[in-house]
Order: sequence, then structure tokens, then C-alpha cells
Amino acid sequence: MNTNHVETLIIGAGQAGLSTGYHLRRLGRPFLIVDAHDEIGDVWRRRWDSLRLFTPARYDALPGMAFPDHGFAFPTKDQMADYLQAYAERFQLDVETGVRVDALTRTDEGFLVDAGARQYTADNVVVAMGNQQQPKLPEFAADLSPAITQLHSIAYRNPGQLQPGTVLVVGAGNSGAEIGLELARTHKVVVAGRDTGHLPFRIAGWPSRLLLSRVVLRLVFHRLLSVATPIGRKAQAAAHSGGGPLIRTRPRELAEAGVVRAPKMVGVQDGLPVLADGQVVAADNVVWCTGYEPGFSWVNIPVLDGVTPRHDRGMVPEVPGLYFTGLHFQYAFSSGMVQGAGRDAERVAKAIAARPVTAPIHQGRVPLASK
Repeated sequence: MNTNHVETLIIGAGQAGLSTGYHLRRLGRPFLIVDAHDEIGDVWRRRWDSLRLFTPARYDALPGMAFPDHGFAFPTKDQMADYLQAYAERFQLDVETGVRVDALTRTDEGFLVDAGARQYTADNVVVAMGNQQQPKLPEFAADLSPAITQLHSIAYRNPGQLQPGTVLVVGAGNSGAEIGLELARTHKVVVAGRDTGHLPFRIAGWPSRLLLSRVVLRLVFHRLLSVATPIGRKAQAAAHSGGGPLIRTRPRELAEAGVVRAPKMVGVQDGLPVLADGQVVAADNVVWCTGYEPGFSWVNIPVLDGVTPRHDRGMVPEVPGLYFTGLHFQYAFSSGMVQGAGRDAERVAKAIAARPVTAPIHQGRVPLASK
């Protein structure tokens, strides 16, 4: 097994991990970023084909590099992926792809990370993977008839993956609404789930360019709704209890496309989905838009409350040297957006730079042993 040592190991090469690397590079501290995907940006490339960001390009840039599109365009997921790859290349961030971390443990000297046939030791570890990693499915999904095609939204790409007939989209949040609207062009679609509400304006319209960009994104999401304000702390608690309103899709558009709204799915009867009102849906396909679990089971350090890490703005006071970035509402509502990643990463990088150096500063990795 190859064992390498690095001062700071960053796990995840998405916007949070790359931003952390950028700030550490500016502070003159060595680091290595590892990522399970084959290429930087694959976390975006593997989403459904028609996905676009909810925020304009002017708010989708990481520190030091503007997004290459006009300010009020809404980038596609592939444009975002290409931007992340170009960002890593421009700032010469040291990234190893195809490295899936199996375990993170604490040692007397720091931390040990197991990743297949590789091991890394580090003085600091930054978990930059967000808390929406593992698809979440209800237990009764296994009871559906094998004749029904099932996909979670993480695996959905386009309507061609589904068989002809009726599609039940389970989950009426943003993913469910957008996927349901797309599928309505080729299938009969039922979207099951509670009404999450919707924005009272179109995000691509001229009024929203002023209101959404200058007021909502910069003032409300980035500054007002933060853990530093009473209203922000209330919003943080509410954000963890359920999904937000529909942002791009409006209920009228779903109705005009022929999408049928229905109560949430509660079980299975004779292999078919059953809704809260007792209705049995003769579905040929089910697309689960039921969200994600954090996926931190590989963190073998007692810092999780259930499945969620305990932290103070990304720092873990009880475990010096352990940090998180990219978490939902890590510091503010914007933490889960591209525009919030850079600010959270800068705070973490400065905390790392303030720690005592236990070995001579070196760039890159230093092989310790091969065994």
C-alpha cells in the first residue's frame, strides 16, 4: 500500500474543495485535493442533461476567476463542469481524481485516510463533499413491481431512459418539478408530493435581475440569512426540516404541460404506488426525487450528530485539524450555492494557516513509505 503525507488533504474537487485549495495556495500552504470522479467537474456532468443552475453566471464564479458567460445567463451543468476544470488548471491546483475515500480516522500524529490501495496521512483534513451525497429512497421502493422502471434523480439523464406509459415522479420540489415538466413532452406524468410553494416572479425576467441578483442573492441569502443573525439561525433550522420553494418552474406551467399533481406517495399495494389519499397509480415508471443523505459514514471520528457533522462555520473545535466545507447552510443560506463556497472556504483556509506547522512547508506530497 502506498502511503503519502501532505499537510492538508482536501476530500472533494467540487466548488468547495477547489475554493479551499485556491485560498490555501494564496496563503502559501501545501495541500492535495482528491476526488472519486474520473475528471474534475463530473459531479455536475453526471446530472440530468437539461439541468441549468438557478443563479446567474455573475454569481457562479469562484474566487479569482469570472464565469465565462454574460452576467445574467443561467449556465448549463456542463458549462459549470467545464468551468471547474478550467479553474483547477488555471491556478494549478494539485488534484488526484479517481480516488474514492473509504475511511477517515484520527491518529496520534494527525489523520489517516484510506482510499483503496492508497493511504494518506495529513495534519489537516478538509471534507469538501457537501451533505447531499447518497440518494435517499423510502423502504417501500423495494416493494414495487419489477415491471416498473425505477430511477433516482441522481441517475436520471433524459426521457429516453424510461419505458412508454405513465411516469410517477415522487417528490414535488425543484428536481421533481423540472424533471416532471421535461417528461411531460413524451409521457403522462403524475408528480406526487406536498406543495412547496414557488417564487412570485420569474428568475429569468428583467424584474428579477434587479430583485433576485442585488437583493435576494447578495443581501438576503449571502448576508442576512447567516448563523450570525437571529433570523438566519431560525432559517437554518427551517432549511434542515424540508425543501424550499420552486425556483424556475411554476405550478401553472406544470398544469399547462398536462402534469397531474397528487398527494405524496405513502406505500405500495400489489406492486403499484399508493398515494396519501388512497389512490393507486398504474405507473410504468417511477422517478424518485426524494433527496439525499449526507453520506459521511466513512468518517470514523465521533463528530456526527446522527448523520450530520457538528461544526462551527466549518471548523470542528473538538477535533483540531478537521474541517468541513460545502455543507448546506454552513454559514449562510448561500453556503450551498457556488457564490457561498468561496467565502466559506476562505474561512477554513485561514484557520488552517493559523495552525502551527508540524513539518517543513513543502508543496505537493512527500512519500513516507510503500508497504
